[in-house]
Amino acid sequence: MDTKLIKTLGDELYRAMTAGTVVEPLTNRYPDISIDNAYHIQQRLLQCRLDAGERIVGKKIGVTSAAVMNMLGVYQPDFGYLLDGMIYNEGQSIAASSLIQPKAEGEIAFILKRDLMGPGISNADVLAATECVMPCFEIVDSRIRDWKIKIQDTVADNASCGVFVLGDCAVDPRRIDLSTCGMVLEKNGDIVATGAGAAALGSPVNAVAWLANTLGRLGIGLKAGEVILSGALAAMSPAKAGDNFRVSIGGLGSCSVRFH
Repeated sequence: MDTKLIKTLGDELYRAMTAGTVVEPLTNRYPDISIDNAYHIQQRLLQCRLDAGERIVGKKIGVTSAAVMNMLGVYQPDFGYLLDGMIYNEGQSIAASSLIQPKAEGEIAFILKRDLMGPGISNADVLAATECVMPCFEIVDSRIRDWKIKIQDTVADNASCGVFVLGDCAVDPRRIDLSTCGMVLEKNGDIVATGAGAAALGSPVNAVAWLANTLGRLGIGLKAGEVILSGALAAMSPAKAGDNFRVSIGGLGSCSVRFH
């Protein structure tokens, strides 16, 4: 895939995001698109957002659970970038109309106090570099029509990132076993999903180590102060105006978000 087409597709995804529209799956139109091509398209989409005045505040890990891997037919995680325009506060209301086809995922967020530069990053390195962890929501969104995605589609589309919401409880990750903590996701008062930390590559710490080492091979580091979303702990749940969500994670507390 040549650089001109990569730029064209990155610009197309950016226009779709800003206009609230969808595009046909890239994999339908370009069956030979590779994951490497998709990351180059993601970089172009990211550059469009940076040129518009946003700034990077962290990174996200996707495709960490067996269910999503099986759905996409790929057995490796992916990553995308978090920007300051994506941040919402605990309990804040999100306009459903500001997103295209949003779904809510309960996750554990890591806030870093030191840089992490792979390769060679261990779980102990991740814990030593982490200021705190907290429950969070990632509101995933797709610019691809009807979520008809393969791994290349979601990678190109910044790993299907929409916005994210951090809880108001910060916990030292060395005081809790992040692989065994249970998660309950409620929608409008009803339990819609349950999970545990182990859903994210066996442990959210594994997921952050994977990200640091994968990005490190590309010459990209995780920076002190960044937010790292470590991957969904259960299935995503569609969101629309009027919906209220709450995620509770054992030992970490809870996070809530509503849509209007």
